[in-house]
Amino acid sequence: MKSVYKTKRLWYAGGLHFECVGCGNCCAGPAEGYIWLTLPEIEFLAGELRLTPDEVQTKFLRRIGPRHTIKEDPKTKDCTFLSPAHDGCRGCAIYSVRPNQCRTWPFWSSNLYDPSAWNVAAMRCPGVNRGRLYSLEEIHALKSQTRWW
Repeated sequence: MKSVYKTKRLWYAGGLHFECVGCGNCCAGPAEGYIWLTLPEIEFLAGELRLTPDEVQTKFLRRIGPRHTIKEDPKTKDCTFLSPAHDGCRGCAIYSVRPNQCRTWPFWSSNLYDPSAWNVAAMRCPGVNRGRLYSLEEIHALKSQTRWW
């Protein structure tokens, strides 16, 4: 059976460039966003923070329906785990256990919809359209990844 992306020519069939520059823009406001976590990711986060999963949910997450998302700073809409700028870079305080959603940036369906969507992401993220070339296969592996552990 042929995969969908081999039967239909996608605008990014030749691959896309991306290199994280550590700016933290993907984790920052100004708009509200959602970083969804699975139960195993909550457990990994709890282990990293030396808390129970319930403590993590109370202190750092909010529930929306059946799902959990990381809380944001109420004023800036920055992710709770985005560390302050140092030498022009902002980092993730939970980088080793960051959620799958964070690991797959910028290869989200919303950014891959068409070249305009990709270029909107590039306006926010200076690492888009620079750095190493990700092949179509790598992009689809990241896009469809559901777990990193």
